[in-house]
Amino acid sequence: MRRLFSTFAHGSPGVGLLVLRLVGGTAFVVRAVATLNGGPSIAMAVALLAIVAGLFLLAGLWTPIAGSLVAAIGIWVAFVHADDPLASLLLATIGAGLALVGPGAWSIDARLFGWKRIDVRERTK
Repeated sequence: MRRLFSTFAHGSPGVGLLVLRLVGGTAFVVRAVATLNGGPSIAMAVALLAIVAGLFLLAGLWTPIAGSLVAAIGIWVAFVHADDPLASLLLATIGAGLALVGPGAWSIDARLFGWKRIDVRERTK
């Protein structure tokens, strides 16, 4: 993961990425739960995959993979279900952006794969 991102953004950019992850992940999960009400088995399988990807995006876990899934599912939903294609494309864009930029400092990815600081102190006699 560390090779994918040069840094895990701190400060204002990190807060912006956190807000994008929270809003995008929540909206994606809510839309996927709403589509679970019956229907073809393929749509239900895609909705379950969308819920998992949205939850991973919320937590900031495996963000490049989760963001790519959100983007792919969002584009698929925009073309297959014509009820609101612009909302699906917006969520797909948020997912693609997060997959490319990274999760930010307040994420599980940053805790697991972020830069570690090791202080080496000289022993005094």
